[in-house]
This record gives sequence, C-alpha cells and structure tokens, in this order.
Amino acid sequence: MSILLFLTCIAFNSIFSQDWADLSRYKDANAIIKADMKKEARVVFMGNSITEVWVSMRPEFFKENPYIGRGISGQTTPQMLVRFRQDVIDLNPAVVVLLAGTNDIAGNTGPLTLEEILDNIRSMAELAEANGIKVVLCSVLPAFDYPWRPGLKPNEKIPALNALIKIFAESKGFVYLDYFSAMADERNGLPKEYAEDEVHPTEAGYKVMEPLVKSAIQTVLNSQ
Repeated sequence: MSILLFLTCIAFNSIFSQDWADLSRYKDANAIIKADMKKEARVVFMGNSITEVWVSMRPEFFKENPYIGRGISGQTTPQMLVRFRQDVIDLNPAVVVLLAGTNDIAGNTGPLTLEEILDNIRSMAELAEANGIKVVLCSVLPAFDYPWRPGLKPNEKIPALNALIKIFAESKGFVYLDYFSAMADERNGLPKEYAEDEVHPTEAGYKVMEPLVKSAIQTVLNSQ
C-alpha cells in the first residue's frame, strides 16, 4: 500500500468516525507524559500527516530532542483546535510548533475560506500564548495540486494563506517559520526530491525542514 493510500484511509476513518477530532489518538501517550513531567524545554509539534509521518520517518530527530509529535493524518484546523488543549496545553510545553492549513484548502472537512483557516490558527496560537507557551507559526508547505482532490489550485491559495499567517505572526510577535520559500519549485509546488506525491515530504524534504525548525525553536526559547 502506498503512503498516500495509507494516509487517505486513516484520514477517512478519522473524519467519518464519531471521534471527529480523534481525541483518543494520543490519550494514553499524553497520560504517560503528564505523569512524568520533567523540567525540560519540551516542544510539541501540532499538525496533520506531514507532522505524523515526520515522527515515523525521522524518529531520531524527535528522540534526540525534547520534541513531541502530535500530528494526525487528514486533519484540518477546526479538528486541531478541538484537541489543542489535551494534545498541547496539558502537556505543559515551552513551545508549540503549529503547521496546519493544507487539508483545509483541500476541503477535507468541508469548505473554509482562507480567513476562516487563519481564524482557527489564530485561536490555537492565542490559547498557547494565554497558557505561557511560546509559538512558532509555520508556513504551509508548497503543493501544486492534491492527488486526492485535484483542481483546487493550492499553488495559488497556499501562498495567499501563508501571507496571512505571516502578517498575524508579526502582529503578535510570534516567530514565523517559512518552509515554503526553502522548498517550493517554480510551480509553487514541491519537487519530487522533497515529496514523491508532491504533498508529503520525503526524508530529503524533512532534512530541509529540520534545521529551519530547530533554529526557530531556539529563537523563541532565547526570547524574553
């Protein structure tokens, strides 16, 4: 089974199950973390399949750093907002790295405007800030088209959403992490080297992302 088909099956099961936001996915793992609260600058990576696959494809990156992956395949920002308290706030991290929005553009849980997507991202960021958690807001990764739902022109919508995220980040003093500029090709898509299906990064794609996110995390940890 291809990775795209596998992730599509997971996403379909999540979206159409009664547990709409998949609150049960990390329930047990979260309980273990909360029972063993260490004095460390813990970082939670909140996202969708791009984050979920990152943990499985590059486990050493998470094991060698105090990083916790909380990605769920197929998820949109309203689903992430529902589970944000249990999967981020309750884990008492120093930093949250929020990478979200591409599945919203794909319409995985219904149509959303770019402004509505931004509103959900804003809500998560403001919840983090209110709980003393520093915020890294990531650009959405490039995508020329979505294999599971072609014709939506994400190569045009993603740059527009990223511009909104950047403006919001700057207005709040949050770090804006620009994966897009480092990875996009001339079509505003992901080259095959970085994503075989042009959406989900390969190991080479994640190796581009890792030093960028580590630098962003260090920047927010060093900030007052």
